[in-house]
Amino acid sequence: MAEDNNQENEKKSPVKLILMIVGGIVLLGSGLGLGILVGGGESSDPSTEISQIIEKKENPELSEENKKNEEDEEVAAECAEEEKDAEGNCPVGPKKIPKITPEEEIFATTYYEFPGNFTTNLKESKKFLQISLGVSTQYDDQVMANVDSHQLALRSEILTIMSTFSTEDISGREGKQKLANSLKNGINDVLMKVEGFGGVENVHFTSFVLQ
Repeated sequence: MAEDNNQENEKKSPVKLILMIVGGIVLLGSGLGLGILVGGGESSDPSTEISQIIEKKENPELSEENKKNEEDEEVAAECAEEEKDAEGNCPVGPKKIPKITPEEEIFATTYYEFPGNFTTNLKESKKFLQISLGVSTQYDDQVMANVDSHQLALRSEILTIMSTFSTEDISGREGKQKLANSLKNGINDVLMKVEGFGGVENVHFTSFVLQ
């Protein structure tokens, strides 16, 4: 009877051993799976972590370089759309700052042409000068309104100034410009007396005949 029990125990022992081995494998697999899940899908090697810590302590400049690279990546991610290159990537480094330049201020020019001609004898000469005259300004329309209102006084002043020039005085381009400047100053002097403001900036000859 004892022999039968021993034989039965010997038969059960291999089965128990197999079950224990299979159970151990299952538990080991479950533990590894749980560790991978908790660790973010990567198993950590203690020896690798220790090596990285030692390397950072021995080479602190590597940590600074890695930190700088991370900051550059953050700056690049925040760049404006117009700063991206042809491939759509942001440049690493300082951002471009647009330079704001003031626009040039441009004023409108107003013209006024005196009706008719101005004819007078020249100084110390039998010749006479006949001109057609216009003026211009970049001030408001009030200047030309004043010119038109005081046209009689202005015509008298223009003829008087013309008669003070000789043939030699008005010869050439410089002579004509000298006459134009004198007429401008005379017109503004009259306007200053009657209106308190001149404003005529240029005098233009629309015709210029010396006979």
